[in-house]
Amino acid sequence: MERDQEFVEFVVKALVDTPDAVKTNRTIDERGVLITLDVDAKDMGMIIGREGATAKAIRTLLRVVGAKNNARVNLKINEPEGSQRGERREERSDRTEPKKSIDDVVNDINV
Repeated sequence: MERDQEFVEFVVKALVDTPDAVKTNRTIDERGVLITLDVDAKDMGMIIGREGATAKAIRTLLRVVGAKNNARVNLKINEPEGSQRGERREERSDRTEPKKSIDDVVNDINV
């Protein structure tokens, strides 16, 4: 197993409730290295994270590992069989207050 694949497995197994279900596959083509990740359906939320933040962070770290080895490394997360993706939430329309900028929030704290 290559270092990039080991890295993905190590990180993902540390995040999920079912580490035994974590499987990776590494392929190489003209575009570089592709690591395909399979996890238990119950663990998908932990791997994707809020608004995809966790998956994005794993991909960023994986690019660093690849750059160290002069390789372009990408991660594909397979959707588990039988998983049901919830409807994507749109901006809440029942919000009574307009969104605040970070400057407004900081000013509110300093008052």
